Amino acid sequence: MATNNELLLDVQNLETQFRTEEGILRAVDRVSFHLNKGETLGIVGESGCGKSITAKSLMNLVPQPRGKIVGGKIMYYGRNEPMDISSYHHNSSEMRAIRGNEISMIFQEPMTSLNPVFTVGNQLMEAVMLHQKVGKREARQRAVEMLAKVGISTPEKRIERFPHEFSGGMRQRAMIAMALSCNPHLLIADEPTTALDVTVEAQILNLMQDLQDDMGMAIIMITHDLGVIAGIATRVVVMYAGWVVEMATTEEIFYSPKHPYTKALLQSIPKIGSRQRLLSIPGTVPDLNNLERGWCYFAPRCSQAMDVCRQQEPPLFDDDGGHVVKCWLWDKEYADQRNDDEQQAAEPSTAADELTK
Repeated sequence: MATNNELLLDVQNLETQFRTEEGILRAVDRVSFHLNKGETLGIVGESGCGKSITAKSLMNLVPQPRGKIVGGKIMYYGRNEPMDISSYHHNSSEMRAIRGNEISMIFQEPMTSLNPVFTVGNQLMEAVMLHQKVGKREARQRAVEMLAKVGISTPEKRIERFPHEFSGGMRQRAMIAMALSCNPHLLIADEPTTALDVTVEAQILNLMQDLQDDMGMAIIMITHDLGVIAGIATRVVVMYAGWVVEMATTEEIFYSPKHPYTKALLQSIPKIGSRQRLLSIPGTVPDLNNLERGWCYFAPRCSQAMDVCRQQEPPLFDDDGGHVVKCWLWDKEYADQRNDDEQQAAEPSTAADELTK
């Protein structure tokens, strides 16, 4: 664990739930992780595992009234005194002062995040005027500067355009400009390159890294693309069914994964030049509605599942070096049943080599 001088965010046993017609849905189930100042943390997992709701919880943007943060703490250290974001009402003045100003977010689809009836410039200026307490002329100049900084040509003209007049890559750049217009301490990027082709994706990722170096901010990158994580993150959180199932440095995740789910994700990556059948994880992420605790949610899909996996929820095992895994295979009592043969150990490394080329 980092010291308070290094910490920017410390999430402790976060629980976010939704009331549905089928019952209570535990979207985020006792999630814990930390983020240091200037660091890039990757959060990965299949669709429906809780990544985006975790991000919205950090911004206190859980859809109301069905959604609610029901437990845990989100400690923010960006000011002189630490504060628990989860304790604020989602629409309180305290939360509005943090959201967009100190913690910003890039949402998944820029076309639905940008208001189609306002120009891009108006939307950029609104954020600056709200948080920086400046006039319209200065806010406009700041908006032009931010569009130029994210690589949009002729920003003085583009600022008058509407979102539909921008290409996909330009809209994403505009969203980044909006998120960074107030020089935040933390940028949360929720699958920011999903709808982009690979060339534009590489440009956006390089842009984010350049801006991070320039502004000194921390980034939480949420994605299902392990290639993105391999190139940008320093530490990785692997989520499954609302749980954190593994957390470690990027190098440890790719070269020494411990959880069967993490290994399966790595083994399902296509390899250049290989003609072997692409491996897939059988089954699907379980329905989180009324999902009873007391067993491992990954057990039905796990080739290494034991009786205890279906009878007790695994705790989080820590190797004292910060590598955390939620799996019974790492309990001393069951360690002899661990299947770590040379072939399985080599597969994730091969995948990592492909991703980091």
